[in-house]
Amino acid sequence: MLNSSMKSRLLVSGMVCALVACGGPVGAEPAPAPYLDPRSSVEDRVDDLLGRMSLDDKLGQMTQPERRFVTPEEITRYGIGSVLSSGGSAPSPNTAAKWADMYDGLQRAALAGRLRVPIMYGVDAVHGHNTVVGATIFPHNIGLGASRDPGLVREIGAATAAEMAGTGVDWNFAPCVCVVRNDRWGRTYESFGEVPELPSMMTTMVEGLQGEELGGPASVLATAKHFVGDGGTAGGDDRGDARISEKELRAVHLPPFQAAVERGVGSVMISYSSWNGVKMHRNRYLINDVLKGELGFTGFVVSDYKGIDEIDGRAGFTREEVAAAINAGIDMVMVPTEWRRFIEYLREMVKGGNVPMSRIDDANRRILTKKFELGLFERPLADRSYLKTVGGAAHRELARRAVAGSQVLLKNDGDVLPLDDDDKIFVAGGSADDVGMQSGGWTITWQGGPGPITPGTTILDGIRKAADPSATVAYSKDGSGIDRSYDAAIAVVGEKPYAEYHGDRTGDLGLGGEDLKTIDRLRAAGVPVIVVLVSGRPMDIAAQLPGWDALVAAWLPGTEGAGVADVLYGEAEPTGRLPVTWMRDSAQQPVNRGDGKKPLFPFGFGLGYDD
Repeated sequence: MLNSSMKSRLLVSGMVCALVACGGPVGAEPAPAPYLDPRSSVEDRVDDLLGRMSLDDKLGQMTQPERRFVTPEEITRYGIGSVLSSGGSAPSPNTAAKWADMYDGLQRAALAGRLRVPIMYGVDAVHGHNTVVGATIFPHNIGLGASRDPGLVREIGAATAAEMAGTGVDWNFAPCVCVVRNDRWGRTYESFGEVPELPSMMTTMVEGLQGEELGGPASVLATAKHFVGDGGTAGGDDRGDARISEKELRAVHLPPFQAAVERGVGSVMISYSSWNGVKMHRNRYLINDVLKGELGFTGFVVSDYKGIDEIDGRAGFTREEVAAAINAGIDMVMVPTEWRRFIEYLREMVKGGNVPMSRIDDANRRILTKKFELGLFERPLADRSYLKTVGGAAHRELARRAVAGSQVLLKNDGDVLPLDDDDKIFVAGGSADDVGMQSGGWTITWQGGPGPITPGTTILDGIRKAADPSATVAYSKDGSGIDRSYDAAIAVVGEKPYAEYHGDRTGDLGLGGEDLKTIDRLRAAGVPVIVVLVSGRPMDIAAQLPGWDALVAAWLPGTEGAGVADVLYGEAEPTGRLPVTWMRDSAQQPVNRGDGKKPLFPFGFGLGYDD
């Protein structure tokens, strides 16, 4: 018996083959156009389709609007190649099923076009399918870097792909393979670590997302980003300038992209940042010569959101910026709102000889190749059989295991940890009972936010479940009410959610005043104090550390806070190791392995319970 999803797919496939057909004997079944024949090679299918495309068809394929600023009718009319959801852009209600409905509606609009070329739909699923309420939210990359477990990261990629497949979304703007060199950067938590070996080994995420080959079950296109040097800007300035030599660029920032290319990554996203004053979105040498030439990247290159707007440093984009970006080797352009003007300008640049037709054909060949490899021409609609995986028990258990593996024990005086399950415990702190705080940015919305923004287990919930049912686990957000009768106090404190440049910190990197007051209240009770730090980067805590009995770096664990409790209670060993050097004070930034500076904790540090 065919389910509704299978019936829809057969109907759409039949419609495509019927409407785009070659001639045949009267009364005979019309033969599909060669590019619609899955028995043909991908190369032959691309050649056939390119031969049927007008200039306008090709420009449409290179265009990616944001879903709120393009209608289904426009997708059909302009032959749009891709649509994206920017951070927090979701259908209403924000459910996995509604995402699938939205995707299928937009895809049907693409299939109603003259050549019936399917769209790709892109999202930033950077720690799970994180814009969908109810999806599994995994630890951010900095925590996964602490785990030192490429196999775990591959599993997370596959789980994320399955949850995406249920909603139809087939293109993930992840993984970020940047190498963070200054923790002031607001995207520090998007990096697996400060040395190229860590992001390189974690490109197993690509294999998890794409599967053994594109087009397999629950296979989505992966994106290595942001090419290149975004983690090396002066002052940790997001979208700033990496003022470094080519030798350093190649030694530190390029290797993870090489690793991603070797694993077959389908797309690469360009960085907003500059290299020695030249915006990456116009850097032909690095995009065309190094990435596509030297590294042999055969996928397609996509700009960042409004990335071409910033080439000349002024608002909006010009004809010259469009030409510069395309000639540099960018194949698809994120133009969320002004996409019609982008098409107009690019058409003028081609007809005026400023952008060669060979560049347009190359971009289309790269884009269409991935669409064929993904199987979108045969299976264009959401596979709703995967909807049951969204936030499912197996994925949440995987996330819990990832959380436990990412915890880094930095101090444990008097072996206060692990806790006994019958200990009388007092829990405090603004991040203790808050899924939004522990998940960080890029969670449901772009910047993330506090509160019960999506279903999950808070760290406090996890502690209560880990403790014996007869044990006392008290909670006060600000630490009030504690006394000497408790065996230990746990302060769960840290940073409020942020993303990108909103998280750049040019001044102090310490804890906020309320967090420090909360810890002081716990210390005043005279019981052992365990600080669990929920943050997207190391923080300046050296001055306070002598007054704490234990310190655990929990990073941004996501929805499964029980993984933190697993380590606190000894259900899991603290096996995480620092993926970044921990500063002695804010003024020490940047501080990295091998730079001769004396940090508070070196790269790779982490205690076990036997230490």
